[in-house]
Amino acid sequence: MVVDARSGAEDETAAPGGRNKGKGAQRKRPMWVEIPFLVAVALVLAFLIKTFLLQAFLIPSGSMQNTLQLDDRVLVDKLTPWFGSEPERGEVIVFRDPADWLANSPVPEPNAFQNVLGFIGLMPAAGEKHLIKRVIGVAGDTVECNGTGPLKVNGHPLDEPYVYPGNTPCSQDPAGQFKVTVPPGSLWVMGDHRQASLDSRYHQTDPHAGMVPLTDVVGRAVVVAWPVSHWSTLPIPDTFTQPDLPH
Repeated sequence: MVVDARSGAEDETAAPGGRNKGKGAQRKRPMWVEIPFLVAVALVLAFLIKTFLLQAFLIPSGSMQNTLQLDDRVLVDKLTPWFGSEPERGEVIVFRDPADWLANSPVPEPNAFQNVLGFIGLMPAAGEKHLIKRVIGVAGDTVECNGTGPLKVNGHPLDEPYVYPGNTPCSQDPAGQFKVTVPPGSLWVMGDHRQASLDSRYHQTDPHAGMVPLTDVVGRAVVVAWPVSHWSTLPIPDTFTQPDLPH
């Protein structure tokens, strides 16, 4: 008689009812536990992305037309400033209201859904006041407007193809005629829709003399993400990359 030496061995993979119980097998979490856990992880990741990488912002006015249209949504790069990079001439930036520029622009009360979108970065958080403009002058630059233009930086006239069609680069009103020098740690910003933008020109009597402190800059707008028909990148125009533009 031949005896199988394995007959007395315990089968570690067999279980009553034919189910497998391998040593490495793990008990699966119930669905009612799994889903809330995954949602929580997704929210935390979205919050970290909003805080350190990218955030979506809604364009609330026509002050940056035609570059940006009313109700466009742009993605703002918030990572680069963490590495010490400062905004450059020509960039479109989002910044916190430096000195009650939006005092006469009421902020609507968000609903619960909008609060969630604000938390995960798909729209600005409730109560936050942000503006979006183009950087024209950085620290040390002299920016000036005479008559209808052209706008000059350090005495160099700018060719500005991004200015709204029918607008003049400079506005012929008291605030629109100026000559300023940008101090350290600040920026001079203007909207592309020159005759419809309450930008640095119109806040020269505030505590910052119309300048935007670098500490108020949230980041650079890099992409128009929505609606899909408006999708485009937001590069620095050739206007500001000319080698003969002195600093």
